[in-house]
Amino acid sequence: MESLQAFWDMGGYGHFVWPAYGVVAVVLIGLFVESRRSLKSAEAELAALAPSKAEDTDDET
Repeated sequence: MESLQAFWDMGGYGHFVWPAYGVVAVVLIGLFVESRRSLKSAEAELAALAPSKAEDTDDET
């Protein structure tokens, strides 16, 4: 159990290291969420610009 406490303490620098990991995790999660939103928006815009398959089949007949 003492080795686990030493791990969390990180030689006295744990109170700097663990919040830094937390900030990085929050930023990475935020980037992931924003990237997904941007992708969905771009896909919706592309789908709106592309002709539908129903229109393509009607024009060929």
